[in-house]
Amino acid sequence: MRVIEKLYSFIIIIAVFIGIGIGQVELIKTHAESFIVPLLVTMLYITFLQVPIEQYKKAFRNVTFTYTSVIINFIWTPIFAWLLALLFLADNPALYIGFIMLMVTPCTDWYLIFTKIAKGNVALSTAILPLNLILQVILLPIYLLIFVGSTGVMNLATLIQSIFIVLIIPLIAAFLTTYLLKNKQQFTENLLSRINVLPMIILSFAVVAMFASQGQVLLENLDLMWKITIPILIFFAVNFIVSQKIGQFMKFPSPDKVSLSLTTLARNSPIALAIAMTAFIDQPLIALTLVIGPLLELPILAIITQILLFKNKGKNG
Repeated sequence: MRVIEKLYSFIIIIAVFIGIGIGQVELIKTHAESFIVPLLVTMLYITFLQVPIEQYKKAFRNVTFTYTSVIINFIWTPIFAWLLALLFLADNPALYIGFIMLMVTPCTDWYLIFTKIAKGNVALSTAILPLNLILQVILLPIYLLIFVGSTGVMNLATLIQSIFIVLIIPLIAAFLTTYLLKNKQQFTENLLSRINVLPMIILSFAVVAMFASQGQVLLENLDLMWKITIPILIFFAVNFIVSQKIGQFMKFPSPDKVSLSLTTLARNSPIALAIAMTAFIDQPLIALTLVIGPLLELPILAIITQILLFKNKGKNG
C-alpha cells in the first residue's frame, strides 16, 4: 500500500479543513462549486480505467462465491444499513442519507490490499471487483429511491442527472479507452501504473471545492458528527460475523472466507461521495458523513485483517 493510500482518510479530512478555511474568502466561496463536477468526472474516469474488466469471466466461473457475495452486498447490506439508519439517524435526514449511500456501495479498490495482507484469495477478490462496480452503479439510484425518497431531501431529476454525468459518462469513456487501447497492453500498463494515485488527489481537490462552497453549514452542525460513529461500528461488527458464518456454512476454504469478509465489508466512499457532492450540493453534512466513514473504516479493516490472520493461524497451527 502506498503512503498516499495509507493516509487517504486523513488527506480527505485535511481537504475538508482547507476547503472550510479558504471558503471564508467570498470570491473563492462563490466560484468553488463550479470546479466540483469536472474534478469528480475526471477522478471516476481514471478510477474506472483501473478496473480489470477482463476479470468478469473469472468471477462467473466461481458461481457459488459470486452469488454469495452479491446477496450479502446488494440484498442483505442495504436492508441492514437502512435499519441502522432508521434506528440511529432517522431524526437527521442528511446523516441518514450519507450513511445509506456509504453502506450500499461495496469497495472496488483498496479491499484487495487488505485481502492480500490477510492471506485471502486475491484473484477471486479481483474477479468480483468489476461486478461490484457495475451493480452499484445500476442499483445506487434504486436504493436511494427506496430508502431515501421519502425524506424530502432528494430530487429525482437531479439524482438521475448527477448519476449520468458523474458515473455513466466516465464509465463509458473508460470502457471505450480500454477497448481502443486493448492492443497496446504495455502502454496501458505503464499509463495505469503512473496514474493510479491520481483519483485520490483529484478527489481531495473536489472535497476542498465542496467545503469551500458549503463549509459554513458544516460549522453550524459539528455536534451531529458523533452520531454517525455508532451505526458505522455496528455495521462492520455485524457484517464481519455474518460474512464469516456464511462462509463457514458454504464450506468455503479459508482464503475464500477472507475474501468474502473483506469484499462485503469495505465500502466505496469515493463513488458515494462523488454522487453526494453533485446530487446533494446544498447538503454538506451528507458529504461529511462519507468523509467520516473511511476515517473509521481503514483502522477497522486493519483490525479485522489481523483477526483473520489470527483465526487462520490457529486453524493451521
